[in-house]
Amino acid sequence: MATPDTDQGGKRATPAPRAPGLPGYNPMSWRRFWLVIGSLLLINIVITTIIEAVTQAPSVTIPYNVFIAQVDAGNVLNITATGDSIVGTTRKAVSAGSGQPSATSFATQRPTFASDGLEASLLKNKVSILAEPPNPPTPLWETLLFSFGPALLFVFGLIYLMRRSAALAGGGAGGILGRFSQSGARLYNPEHPETTFADVAGIDEVKAELVEIVDFLKQPEKYQRLGGTVPKGVLLIGAPGTGKTLLARAVAGEAGVPFFSISASEFIEAIVGVGAARVRDLFQKARGAAPAIVFIDELDAVGRSRSTGARLGGNEEQEQTLNQILTEMDGFDPHEGVIVLAATNRADVLDVALLRPGRFDRRITVPFPDRRGRLEILKIHTRHIPLGADVDLGIIASLTAGMVGADLRNLANEAALAAARREAQTVMQIDFTTALEKVELGSERKLSLSAADRERIAYHESGHALLGLLQPGADPVRRVSIIPRGQSLGVTVQSPVDDRFNYGEDYLRGRITGALGGRAAEQLVYGVVTTGAESDLRQVTAIARQMVVRYGMSPKVGVLSLADDGDNPGQSLTLTRSYSEATAALVDEEVRRICEECLQQAVALLTGNRDKLDALVHALLEHDTLGEAEILAVTGIAAPVETPVAVG
Repeated sequence: MATPDTDQGGKRATPAPRAPGLPGYNPMSWRRFWLVIGSLLLINIVITTIIEAVTQAPSVTIPYNVFIAQVDAGNVLNITATGDSIVGTTRKAVSAGSGQPSATSFATQRPTFASDGLEASLLKNKVSILAEPPNPPTPLWETLLFSFGPALLFVFGLIYLMRRSAALAGGGAGGILGRFSQSGARLYNPEHPETTFADVAGIDEVKAELVEIVDFLKQPEKYQRLGGTVPKGVLLIGAPGTGKTLLARAVAGEAGVPFFSISASEFIEAIVGVGAARVRDLFQKARGAAPAIVFIDELDAVGRSRSTGARLGGNEEQEQTLNQILTEMDGFDPHEGVIVLAATNRADVLDVALLRPGRFDRRITVPFPDRRGRLEILKIHTRHIPLGADVDLGIIASLTAGMVGADLRNLANEAALAAARREAQTVMQIDFTTALEKVELGSERKLSLSAADRERIAYHESGHALLGLLQPGADPVRRVSIIPRGQSLGVTVQSPVDDRFNYGEDYLRGRITGALGGRAAEQLVYGVVTTGAESDLRQVTAIARQMVVRYGMSPKVGVLSLADDGDNPGQSLTLTRSYSEATAALVDEEVRRICEECLQQAVALLTGNRDKLDALVHALLEHDTLGEAEILAVTGIAAPVETPVAVG
């Protein structure tokens, strides 16, 4: 650890303050410098004024007619004319009038309309005449001073600042320009870690992978005595918000070593070569503080594949930066104790050189948390929130399938804000429900809907809800509402009892049937469909197409995978197909067939349960929003037996 500088007497020497952006900049010394310059200028002005006042004879301004009279009287010795301005001296003192000061030096102005034969009178009285041009040329010294002075001052000033900053920075190359090559990585205090593994939940299997890294940094001899070496690099791959950065900081907190954190985009600068210099600076600092951890967030900003065809000027700087990262990681001594952690959500675009053994040897996928994981994450984010007696975090965890840690933290915060708006002392379950609707669907909209529109929306949402109750194996209906939120005029909330990781064909068909429940209800009751099913139809089409081209759930297409999007199901299908036009037409035909069959099933189910549909609509029109228990009571349908996996 660095120790404070001390003087010879043992007292602490106070370092000179430095201004941001300039190494070694001392505002006190510069203040003295400008004070001296200002004092010299002031002294120069004062002395010049005094000398002019002492050496210059007193002068008076006289009227032109007095001047003519003095010429005729032979009292004028000489004059100097500049245009119509005349100055001169006389033998005897003159004045502008009685009671006015007098002097032998005078000045006057000849009127432009004068025609008094002044020249003849001056020659007659033997007056010495001197004429000067109205606009005399600028002296050479003044021209040189104002032409080259500012440029010379700037050049010498810049040289002075660069030499001074370089000297105060310990002779480091670059001085001011060297500031560009500094990495700017943030160093977290290893003695007082802000984050440990206790702050990370829901991804226990990932934490287990990183325990070995922590153990190596704490006990390197345990591995080195057997010839083992820790991975040089660990790449964390996962969707945004899954906790990649949090994991990296937790590793540093557990290991108790310096943690250098930087975003990959901070390497890139407009000046070519700066990115590579910043990489060198970062790794030099890490080696000096070893054992240490270097964390590079959003690695894909500089680590994109170099085999993508033509590259422009900005890409050249990116490629140089990437090459420097590869070189630095290759140059690690296995015994240095410097480990590189990196995070990305686009591992598919990274350069293959980054992923080979010897660079990022270990790749860890940070998954979406399951129900148990979400419960643990909610417990962490509600540690400092006073919860009401009715709050059940297990239920909230089951309602938030697909949410990551960042989403759950935002949900807890929104629930606290909702309770604050009610001026409540604790956060209740209703606050979490309100927050969940706001996060997923948006804020409530105050729309003036007619009675006919409200009824049509109620039938649409009731169709979704009723089919969710009637289909075996469907996700339970948690809530149905006809209050407009975000872009929707109503909403039906369904969520599984436990997370699903494998989907059967019957479940997917049930999803399509439930999504078509709104369209089926409108068709059954009104005989006319509306635009309200737009988002439902997009969802239905996507599921049906995946069933045909990805999962082989079409007898006519067969057990083929026609998807061209690699291993990432979250990406959309590519525009270039690897199959014929005839197969494409068959795919479209099968997608349409599945959707039509599910729509017919939806209409049949609603027709056979029309009384339950009408009862649910009347309850919705009266209360606007119905919970799960109220929906079951209105329809008279028994709740399915739930056998969730134990959590806690």
